[in-house]
Amino acid sequence: MDLSEIYRQFVVGMHQTTLLEYLAVFFGIASVWYSRKENILVYPVGLVNTIIYVYISIKGSLLGEASVNFYYTVMSIYGWILWARKNPAHEHVVLITWSRGKEWLQHLLFFAGFYVAIYVALVYLKKDFANGAIPWADAFASSTAFTGMWLMAKKKVESWYWWIATNLASIPLYFVKHYVFTSLYYIVLLVMAFWGLKEWIRRARLEKVNTVASYP
Repeated sequence: MDLSEIYRQFVVGMHQTTLLEYLAVFFGIASVWYSRKENILVYPVGLVNTIIYVYISIKGSLLGEASVNFYYTVMSIYGWILWARKNPAHEHVVLITWSRGKEWLQHLLFFAGFYVAIYVALVYLKKDFANGAIPWADAFASSTAFTGMWLMAKKKVESWYWWIATNLASIPLYFVKHYVFTSLYYIVLLVMAFWGLKEWIRRARLEKVNTVASYP
């Protein structure tokens, strides 16, 4: 595909962008902004984004994307509950931390399990129900997103690495499926993911210092 073809698809895709897609992108960017700041509004704002994208994806026969956003919806409720928990001193129970060695293995197994399951499902469903699916690419984007969302609910710094992988995969994936505005959206999310990673590293270091200081 040459540059002129890419530009042509871009122009056509932008003209096909619906108001719902614009709204979903707006709330999605706002959600990532709140997650970077460790603000619990990430979840109610994000729910608007994910519910809209479930509808858009099902309407466009993008079952992989629909499953991702349905999962986001469920995990947003789970994360909202976790982030809201406080101890008797009214301090948040879940704090930003790094994962340990054994936890990294869990992350990789979590990712691998979802990748295989989604890939097999899309290969099976592609012919009759998911014509727009690209099984290997959809499975990668979905499973990295599933892992990132799970770790974000637990406030793990590593969640941002998975988000970066998701965004890198989703930029071309949505473009070739003619969701050009959503493809641009993932470019913005990619930049914000690097920004969020930097901020959570800073906060994790601060939490570690405060924890050490509280135990003389």
